[in-house]
Amino acid sequence: MSLSSHVLDAVRGTPARGVTIRWERQHGNGWEPVADAVTDADGRVGSWPADTTAGVHRLVFGSGDYFAGQGTATFYPEVTVVFEVTDADAHHHVPLLLSPFAYSTYRGS
Repeated sequence: MSLSSHVLDAVRGTPARGVTIRWERQHGNGWEPVADAVTDADGRVGSWPADTTAGVHRLVFGSGDYFAGQGTATFYPEVTVVFEVTDADAHHHVPLLLSPFAYSTYRGS
């Protein structure tokens, strides 16, 4: 499985540069770390340094730190997106549209 992500700052209408993202996979009743990354100048993590298998995964976006770095208050200190991979050979793209008081995500391509 390959994985990428893209974070856009919906208030500013720009890529969200410098957002930390933690990738974890479900293991039993808990979560185990897979990889960590930081969005680039285009708000992207184009390719994670790990491959994994089918199952339930999550990305934890450091939205609180991102907005704190801009001097902006936010209601969401982090955003967690949980998704299930059924085809381990497919590419999965998880975009996040982010603002201080709302967020949206969808399955990208």
